[in-house]
Amino acid sequence: MKKLVDLFVAGGPVMWPILVLSVVGLGILVWKAFEFRAGRRNARGLAVVSTIITAEPMLGILGTVTGIIQTFGALNGSGGAANPLAATAGIGEALVTTAAGLVASLILILPYNIIDSWLDEDGE
Repeated sequence: MKKLVDLFVAGGPVMWPILVLSVVGLGILVWKAFEFRAGRRNARGLAVVSTIITAEPMLGILGTVTGIIQTFGALNGSGGAANPLAATAGIGEALVTTAAGLVASLILILPYNIIDSWLDEDGE
């Protein structure tokens, strides 16, 4: 668990919106699954999940950009002294946020498509 928290922190501030959107998306999908089980079949809420699935990789790319900006800042250095070791933190942030955005989106897309196909079967 500590390693997961360390990875989250290494991803920088963009990890927070990715986390929040993931929790919201999963919450909506669980709610929809319970609704379907109870016989209430409607598309309400699925547009939000679709938007989250699209937004999460974009947030990952935003984290990539901020990480690369951090890397260039470290390479430029203050006072003319570049610090190549400090640059690795920015590259790490870029890679972690990209992966997090993609993984979060992929986790949501399968249950979203399953629920969406249930709606299609009902002719909605």
